[in-house]
Amino acid sequence: MNIAGLRAGAALALVVAAQAGASAQDAPAGATQATRFEHLVTAKALPPEGTRDADFSTRGFLATRADPVILDANGKPVWNLDAYAFVTGPAPETVNPSLWRHMTHLKHHGLYQVTANVWQVRGFDVSNMTIIRGATGWIIIDPLTSTEAAKAALDVVNQTLGERPVSAVIYSHSHGDHFGGVRGVVDAEAVKAGRVPVIAPKGFMEEATSENVMAGGAMMRRASYQFGTGLAPGVTAQMGSGIGKGISAGTLSLIPPTDTIAATGETRVVDGVGLEFQMVSGTEAPAEFNVFVQPEKTFLAAEIATCSLHNILTPRGAKVRDARAWAHYLDEAAIRYAPQSDAVISSHCWPIFGRAEGTAWITAQRDNYRWLHDQTVRRMNRGETMDEIAEALEKSPPRINGEEWSTRGYYGTISHNAKAIYQFYLGWYDAVPANLHPHPPVERAYRLVEALGGEERTFELAETAFKRGDYRWSSDLLQNLVFAAPENAAAKGLLAKSYEQQGYQAESAIWRNQFLAAANDLRRGRAEGSAAQSNDMVAAISTQELLDSAATRFAPERPSARNFTIAIDIPDRKEQAALEVGGEVMIGRTGALPAEADVTIRGPRRAVLALLFVKMPVSAVQAMPGVTIEGDLVALQTLVDALDPLPHGFDIVTP
Repeated sequence: MNIAGLRAGAALALVVAAQAGASAQDAPAGATQATRFEHLVTAKALPPEGTRDADFSTRGFLATRADPVILDANGKPVWNLDAYAFVTGPAPETVNPSLWRHMTHLKHHGLYQVTANVWQVRGFDVSNMTIIRGATGWIIIDPLTSTEAAKAALDVVNQTLGERPVSAVIYSHSHGDHFGGVRGVVDAEAVKAGRVPVIAPKGFMEEATSENVMAGGAMMRRASYQFGTGLAPGVTAQMGSGIGKGISAGTLSLIPPTDTIAATGETRVVDGVGLEFQMVSGTEAPAEFNVFVQPEKTFLAAEIATCSLHNILTPRGAKVRDARAWAHYLDEAAIRYAPQSDAVISSHCWPIFGRAEGTAWITAQRDNYRWLHDQTVRRMNRGETMDEIAEALEKSPPRINGEEWSTRGYYGTISHNAKAIYQFYLGWYDAVPANLHPHPPVERAYRLVEALGGEERTFELAETAFKRGDYRWSSDLLQNLVFAAPENAAAKGLLAKSYEQQGYQAESAIWRNQFLAAANDLRRGRAEGSAAQSNDMVAAISTQELLDSAATRFAPERPSARNFTIAIDIPDRKEQAALEVGGEVMIGRTGALPAEADVTIRGPRRAVLALLFVKMPVSAVQAMPGVTIEGDLVALQTLVDALDPLPHGFDIVTP
């Protein structure tokens, strides 16, 4: 699960008083009669409870931290283990009963024994840390998101099992919640000296840094909705992420791998332990593998099999994933690895114990993705649009493995994934010409509100739909009204209530988060925020990516010098580059200095970052140690002035 730069505002479990200062008008409402009825219908349709998940989610518990709050070096909380301690007893009327039941299992935290020499630390972050006893030390798989959370997890391991050094680190895939805490468990110098190998899938470094570079601003803002940033955990607010709790704040780090895996069946003996890898890149992450711990007969399914249906396309935004390949890899795992595994573990959620149970569980996950893919494509080829397909499949979900809870949509959903699969093959356009060149949202909203009879009439129609419990329609009408008349306080207030009821009804934790985050914005306005960048991540981004990213912030309508060339010499990285500024575009090119240049910049790469990203004045950059700038400094300053500042958020539910 990619964290998309979210951690700066993502101490979700720590904002325990986020709603405390709200007025009565701003406070969350209770569940309406329609929502309470919807929950009754949902509860009656759920599978039998059984005992498997309650057993497996707590089996092997050994210890946890005495102090539930994890602090950073400055004494600032980055994680609260007990943030979801309130999840007990019957489901409240403001939480979908299936999601509530799910969180009763996800809320647990501590060190758990899986097999004789395999353990997991769960609940210390959104992801799990897996620990294997090697001949000389601990082999760590997926060291969480932040160094603080990872260190706290390792402390519990050493205090409980006896202190040992970390002898190897493994990153299962290229999302930050699976590598960001690495400096909390191992010293980079030990890795550099060759004493501690770091193993990752092929393409890891490129994918770990690239996904958020171009679209980072949009992803970060959208992710704040997906994960409910700023919403306190609570019965009228945030209820985890569906595959974990929240995301730990703190320090994101990255140590480049020293060894990579390229193909299924590759093996390594790591600190005396035999490991076999299954490559699954292109599914949940663009660089990902699963790990079979041979002597322990334990299979780590990374993030392609968890306690929930996953996302084929995340709401925060990403490239669409391949559902057909996902099902194929799960089929391979069900045949090749699960039948010889005494336990199947994941990098989120809890384990599945027993060979038959693990095989059945992975098979059910396989069938879920295959059904989603095949039925979407079947209907797509019959001419149905993505919205029609999503509606049809959502109303007739598959009965896979009878009583299997993990195929339900606590994270990804049938609706969202069906649309993603359609997009994977056909894109966003549904071939209806009216949708080929529609008015943009605000212009369309003006026309729609006028056609409906004006603001008052539109509000009346929305209010009627709300009272009838048709929150999808009331939200649609009111969102258009708010776009057309953003100062209409009554419309914003009722839209907040409408989104709120949709959030209360949602089985998916991240759908709930999105609805409730929207309601929060409508009531209180968007909170300004910024994300501190990880030095490790910035260092890992290629200079070509940085130049291309800067070009996406070039505003040609602003006054600026045109048709000039900048030579960039970066001795500390042994890199050279050229930057050509044209009339409408800016072209970056690495590999050599240009034959002729109007400006030459020579110095550490941080000087280039200061100019193109921080927008530091040319004179200030020129005064930095080790920096020389020669040539047309006025032209260079006009370029800096023509760049947009780094984005720090934007409005979503208001124009």
